[in-house]
Amino acid sequence: MQRYVILTLALVALVLRGESAVRVVTSTSDLEDLVRKVGGEKVTVSSIVAGDRNPHYVEVKPSYMMKLKSADLFFLVGLDLELWAQQIVDGSRNNALAVVDLSRGVRKLDVPSRTLDASEGDVHRFGNPHYWLDPRNIPIVVDAIVAALSRVAPGDEPYFRANAEHYTRELTTRIAVWEKTLKPLAGKKVLTFHKSWTYFAEWAGIVVAGQVEPKPGVPPSPSHTAEMVKLARSAGITVIIVEPFYDAGAAEQIARSSGATVLRLPTSVGGVAEATDYLSLMDYNVRTLAAALR
Repeated sequence: MQRYVILTLALVALVLRGESAVRVVTSTSDLEDLVRKVGGEKVTVSSIVAGDRNPHYVEVKPSYMMKLKSADLFFLVGLDLELWAQQIVDGSRNNALAVVDLSRGVRKLDVPSRTLDASEGDVHRFGNPHYWLDPRNIPIVVDAIVAALSRVAPGDEPYFRANAEHYTRELTTRIAVWEKTLKPLAGKKVLTFHKSWTYFAEWAGIVVAGQVEPKPGVPPSPSHTAEMVKLARSAGITVIIVEPFYDAGAAEQIARSSGATVLRLPTSVGGVAEATDYLSLMDYNVRTLAAALR
């Protein structure tokens, strides 16, 4: 009888897991897309931050806590991008929730060499968190997603791994195309609004000569804007990259005074209508930037 009860309970658990997908919440729309590509029909996934919103600043809402209340996994970009996340986790009261920082295997850029204080703006103490904009980092992220999903649903690991391998092959093909498109741009200088493009620039071979923000998260001052006008003129900068969710007023002022063009480039899936997934996000950014810099 005891053996029968144990087998029955095990069967019930297996059925429940088989009929209910792994429940995932991600911080950003980019991670949502990657989880969906890896997890397929074996996951349900939604994100907290839409692609046309600033992921650094999120108003914590009860609805976000409710999302996490029934989730198995919460995927984060990490590197202090989501300083708001812990409040949502605490508010969910989900003791079974596993929070996964996907930055762990990524080579970090812009890591401060000294202790920082608030006067230096929103500098991230563990490094620049915008690593997903270098597509060479995505296979590392995908592997981490496979590992986390497999811990929750070990029987589905072969399915997750097969999806990941298929996606990585497609990504590798796209990277080759993107790099061919970007090759003529090597050494070209741009200005950016925020320090979001460090990883992208290193991969693409372009040079970020300065930021419209005097310090990360600090609004542009008239004196700094004037400095950027001088820099744009002296360095022959023709493009100023601004994310869709930032006010482009200062960038447009610099552009008018220097002859440059303000280019709205999204950092996340959904940031523009064309960026429906990660691959189309990168397609859009590479194509748009290449056209502007030629």
